[in-house]
Amino acid sequence: MAAGKSITVIRIGHRYVRDYRTLTHLCLVSRAFGAEAIYLEEIDDGLAEVVGEVSRAWGGDFQVREVSGWKAAFRQARDEGRTVVHLTMYGIPIQDRVEKLAECEKVLVAVGGPKVPGEVYRLADYNIAVTSQPHSEVAALAVTLHELQGGEELKKEFGAAAMKIVPSEKGKRVEKLK
Repeated sequence: MAAGKSITVIRIGHRYVRDYRTLTHLCLVSRAFGAEAIYLEEIDDGLAEVVGEVSRAWGGDFQVREVSGWKAAFRQARDEGRTVVHLTMYGIPIQDRVEKLAECEKVLVAVGGPKVPGEVYRLADYNIAVTSQPHSEVAALAVTLHELQGGEELKKEFGAAAMKIVPSEKGKRVEKLK
């Protein structure tokens, strides 16, 4: 991760039964691509356990945190000096703002769900589009986290892991550390 960069993510809106896999993938991508935490308005025990198991097995201290709503998360982000980046296909192309975003030391990335209130667009510091075509919010989050950190997140070392992947040209190699 880029030195000193602090990134958190919030999922705005959620239809739990319908979006369970998407929500799980948002958590996993947030963790793997260098975010410290994801804020959710509702945390299912099963989701928290899955993400916890991944962190215990593969390392790191990623957290799933409950928040009373996106406005509370935005307020907390502002109190922490974070820049709020809302991902939306209606926003300014990321390539037009990537240099400015890369300068931000603390960021809250807001990922929309089924219906994002118009107020989110007004309160975000940046409304950013990865593409102006319909696409997955999981893909948009991955691209954005990658751009925010200039690719440095791909080199991140996750501490206290029970295992790690050993890169291999062919086949699968996993090293047990504990």
